[in-house]
Amino acid sequence: MILGLGIDLCEIDRMRGESAEKLMRRCCTEEEMTYIHSRGAAAPQTMAGLWAAKEAAVKALGTGLSLPLKEIEIVHTDMGQPRYCLTGSALTALGEGRLCLSITHEGNMAAAVCIWEG
Repeated sequence: MILGLGIDLCEIDRMRGESAEKLMRRCCTEEEMTYIHSRGAAAPQTMAGLWAAKEAAVKALGTGLSLPLKEIEIVHTDMGQPRYCLTGSALTALGEGRLCLSITHEGNMAAAVCIWEG
């Protein structure tokens, strides 16, 4: 049963420069920051996708930005598929359900969709 749906769109150019680094330190885990920096020239695109995924999750859960975004971690399978890994109050908000995630990029935009199943 679908309990919630969230979608977000992020401009990739917003994820360049000093303000993007500050945002990353505020909302990303150490593992996410390592992953973003490992992407080289694609780092802004990756950061935009992760930001959109986190925003989509809080929309699906209906919590807004009341959840700490570091508690909504985006990890990747060996094949590169993005997945959510929740901790703390984000995991409590999820309850017995699970979140499904899809991220896409086109031109200067990144988008993410989150489905909360329960």
